[in-house]
Amino acid sequence: MTRILVISDIHGHAAAMRSLLRMAEYAPGKDRLYLLGDFINRERESWPALKEAMTLVKEGARAVLGNMERWLLDVSGRGEGLPAESEELRFLRETPLYWQDERFLFAHAGIRPGLPPAKQSAADLTEIRGDFWADGGPLPYTVVFGHTPTFKLGAPAGELWLGRDRIGIDTGAKHGLPPYARRLDQPAGLFLRRSA
Repeated sequence: MTRILVISDIHGHAAAMRSLLRMAEYAPGKDRLYLLGDFINRERESWPALKEAMTLVKEGARAVLGNMERWLLDVSGRGEGLPAESEELRFLRETPLYWQDERFLFAHAGIRPGLPPAKQSAADLTEIRGDFWADGGPLPYTVVFGHTPTFKLGAPAGELWLGRDRIGIDTGAKHGLPPYARRLDQPAGLFLRRSA
């Protein structure tokens, strides 16, 4: 059986992402890994985490853009970020805003309820907050998202948030809390937390 693993909002903590994948005994080609964006922060020191995400995608992982990657594309387009023809920018330009399978929709921030995935705006998929998670209405699939730290959704600090047809996995690495990997292919799931 293919395991489905998901990680979001590493914010430059490439070593933590590698540690989580080792703990999960991640096997590229055997497991399905989703990376839900915000690999980086605005600080250049965080940008090597983008290279790590690129390597994982080359090995078979699926990534989506986060608001930080959209920011990097924007500033690079104005000549303030990465060189225009860099491998990193080519990767970001080719990275989708969401992935969907028969059970889950994976997006950085969530979706605008009531709109089909193909009609979602880039801003909603990478930046939406309360209009998505506070809605609470049923969805035709479970949306797995990051962007909003789960402690801001009412979960204990550093823990996942579970809502109706919604799984929030940004456990607050940007705020110094430990990042998580979540296994989705079994009901109980598997929560792997790297110590801060």
